[in-house]
Amino acid sequence: MNLLSDSRCGSEEEVRCLLVLPDINILSHSGVSHTVFWLLGIPGLEDQHMWISIPFFISYVIALLGNSLIIFVILTKQSLHGPMYLFLCMLAGADIVLSTSTVPQMLAVFWVHVAEISLDRCITQLFFNYSTFISESGILLVMAFDRYIAICYPLRYSSILTNSLIGKIGVAIFLRSYGTIIPIILLLKRLTFCKSNILTNATCKYIVLAPVSCDDIRINIWYGFFVLMSTVVLDIVLILHAVFRIPSQDVRHKALNTCGSHVYVIILFYGPGIFTTHTQRFEHHIAPHIHILLSNVCVPIPISEAIKTQALLS
Repeated sequence: MNLLSDSRCGSEEEVRCLLVLPDINILSHSGVSHTVFWLLGIPGLEDQHMWISIPFFISYVIALLGNSLIIFVILTKQSLHGPMYLFLCMLAGADIVLSTSTVPQMLAVFWVHVAEISLDRCITQLFFNYSTFISESGILLVMAFDRYIAICYPLRYSSILTNSLIGKIGVAIFLRSYGTIIPIILLLKRLTFCKSNILTNATCKYIVLAPVSCDDIRINIWYGFFVLMSTVVLDIVLILHAVFRIPSQDVRHKALNTCGSHVYVIILFYGPGIFTTHTQRFEHHIAPHIHILLSNVCVPIPISEAIKTQALLS
């Protein structure tokens, strides 16, 4: 029997239905760790799943085609092998990985109710999802740094941003993302998931998986907060710090107009996820479907297209 195809499972009786479905085994505090989980999609909006999936699907197709085209054009056109365009290529690649690691799973839940996911697959999805999020923040930071150098030191631009430095920056970005996310994966692997094997989301999320553990997850919560502060928030602070250190008011205004857009993109891109993560952590009373929609809305929507457009037109 399919989890979401049973006609008895309405939004008001979701929990009761899950308890009687024969192929779902929910063990409460039994000490047995689940290795298979079931994704509910968006509880309370089950009858709207098909409609909700349409903007996600359209945005995913646009992100795939648009970013693939950007990568192809940059790699095949020798005149675009400058620092700005190489960083742009990195950002486009990260966008593809981010959306592909998440959106197909969401569409499978929304369209054909394929809600089963193994623990290993769930953790793998978490790794690629969150490491790519951190990578994108780092790429946006170095793109802002690139514009800062071009504005403040135009005559030294080529000598500062050499191909060797760009390569090292790219390696540093991905080492930072993997280095901060691997401990999260290890902290998850140590947990015993015995409260429930039902995840109230369309994809695997750290804040959804950790609470179904019977173990103490305070270290998971605080480490997640540390990762947020040491990556996304730090990137925003570094961009603004560099801009406001410029002595010339005219140059500072020009740099703020250029680099400020990177800050806006970071806030728009990460804001909804940060908001829903912390309100869920500290138990603010917000409808579950609002949490889920906000936590997923930034994945398929290529908000960073504003930066890509700006770079291509400059």
